[in-house]
Amino acid sequence: MLYGIPYASTMGLFGAPVKPMIIPWVLNYNGQGITLSTELKDKGIRTPAALKTLIDEEKAAGKPPRAFAMTFPPGTHAMWMRYWLGSGGINPDKDVSLITIPPPQMVANMKVGKMDGFCVGEPWNARAIADKTGFTVTTTQALWTNHPEKVCAFTAEFAEKNPNTVKAVLKALHESSVFIDKIENRAEVAEVVSRPSYINCPKEIILGRLLGKYDHGDGQGEHEDKDYMRFYERGVNLPWKSHGVWWLSQFRRWGMVKGAPDYKQIVDRVHRPDIYRAVAKDMGITVPAEDFKNETFFDGGSFDPTKPEEYAAAFAVKNLAEA
Repeated sequence: MLYGIPYASTMGLFGAPVKPMIIPWVLNYNGQGITLSTELKDKGIRTPAALKTLIDEEKAAGKPPRAFAMTFPPGTHAMWMRYWLGSGGINPDKDVSLITIPPPQMVANMKVGKMDGFCVGEPWNARAIADKTGFTVTTTQALWTNHPEKVCAFTAEFAEKNPNTVKAVLKALHESSVFIDKIENRAEVAEVVSRPSYINCPKEIILGRLLGKYDHGDGQGEHEDKDYMRFYERGVNLPWKSHGVWWLSQFRRWGMVKGAPDYKQIVDRVHRPDIYRAVAKDMGITVPAEDFKNETFFDGGSFDPTKPEEYAAAFAVKNLAEA
């Protein structure tokens, strides 16, 4: 599931029932994108700052706010969209309408004018270009290189009752992750996931970005992206606790929690690198000994996981909610 959902479930965000979950395995890094409509492309919008200027002009003229879509409020796509908009001075909760749309419905909804942009995983960004509905204004790896995306999560109750089953699942995931990450296997992967029982999208649209071959649909043509989607290399599968701290800092930044969350207590409950390391040891995989690392972002921002409150409060665009 999307990074962020196990945290939302464990914390009972947005009034949902509390259902503790754990993350012992990260499935992939990179590979998502933000798509804007062809109308915005024709207006020359290529940066969040340029979009901010347009939004301000339209607001002054009394026009309704622009709409942007993501897939789940505390999920990855919501955070990438919020971060990108915020970097240009756009408050996603006040300056635009931020809506939730299932991934396979993104392109169709943009085609009928329901939204002006969306953030989603592939192949829907590439599909928007193929359908001449939109263009890729940025990839998520350009926002945060080697960012975590999807995870294998379990309810805490299931994991506690079935520890051997959890480890067996993770060992199988290791084998599949190694297979998928070999570039020579990606054509087969694209063929499998293109089927109607899975993504139901032409394999040709899926394969390009799986191979790191990107055409953003902006007239610049195809180029190689060395930071394309990864499933095993670069230490993908280790659930870094610092990534969990970053997610909580964004919940804090956007007012999804009131007051400072108990970062350590929540992250220690949800993130389970100890389970990952036990599996890695059984399979002879070498993994880092540490659980925390700093991160840097496209706008020059840096994240120190030992100072999450300071980090959340430092953003110029934020909606901090006090307890």
